[in-house]
Amino acid sequence: MSIIKGYTITGKMINKDTETGKWWVSLMEDNTFRNTIASLYDFIVETNANCDDAYNWVCESCGIDTFVADDWAWDCFWNVWDSARPVPHFECAHA
Repeated sequence: MSIIKGYTITGKMINKDTETGKWWVSLMEDNTFRNTIASLYDFIVETNANCDDAYNWVCESCGIDTFVADDWAWDCFWNVWDSARPVPHFECAHA
């Protein structure tokens, strides 16, 4: 499946499957999803959540099964997770 991002004539974010021609409105247009993404940074920092835990938390919070095929939503999720992701704990034997 190849997905491209676009906009409707009214400016809503959409995704289009180039193989089937089907399109759908992005979850980024959904208030529950956007509010959850707005809380995602704090969730990751407070719980030290890895990517899978953060993804599952978003899905559970929004009552959805997945959003991987929604390029707009996935990119937004990834950007937040990448900026908040836990820093690995390294121990130096030479200290």
